[in-house]
Amino acid sequence: MYKILIVEDDRVISEEVAKHLMKWGYEVHQTKDFTQVTEEFMAIEPHLVLMDIGLPFFNGYYWCTEIRKKSKVPIIFLSSASDSMNIVMAMNMGADDFITKPFELEVLAAKLQAMLRRTYDFIEECTEIEHKGAILSLSDATLVVGSHKIKLTKNEFLMLQILFENKGKVVSREEIMKKLWDTDYFIDDNTLTVNMGRVRKKLEEVGLVDFITTKKGMGYILENE
Repeated sequence: MYKILIVEDDRVISEEVAKHLMKWGYEVHQTKDFTQVTEEFMAIEPHLVLMDIGLPFFNGYYWCTEIRKKSKVPIIFLSSASDSMNIVMAMNMGADDFITKPFELEVLAAKLQAMLRRTYDFIEECTEIEHKGAILSLSDATLVVGSHKIKLTKNEFLMLQILFENKGKVVSREEIMKKLWDTDYFIDDNTLTVNMGRVRKKLEEVGLVDFITTKKGMGYILENE
């Protein structure tokens, strides 16, 4: 079941949208504390966000930017401010679509369905990720390099998955630990270092030396060059 987070301070609109989307089988959450939108987003982990622009405390552009620091989840703006400047601003802040108020609930649901289909059907169909000749299989948690097929432990696979999905970008140690254990609260930082050392050794055994680069004080990266 897809989870939708509605960030809308007009309770009438928020309730109407929530009721309509629940009829379509979505799990819908409505923001109540507009000072803690990012925290609520991280707790719920929605598949899509419906975001108003005019909000108490901080506007929708601010929260869109904050969410984009942590996630690529689709964000659709809902706003009566439909001039081109606001639409361009929304897209520049990381929004995926812009729907002008007032809107038909059926149109909103159709756009939302299309966005979810484009975003998540592709992910489900994509079973392999390639980088510099190394192919990570998402279906059986293995890494194929030439004629070698490396079996990976759960942690090794999850570490490589997040690095492959963000190739060319630095992934922080905190992001990797959250991927591995869902929380970094009880995790010794040295445990990640040990796991990373093990996966690097497996890579070196098949000729992938320096495949994973350490960025001191930042995290790890699969370099494009």
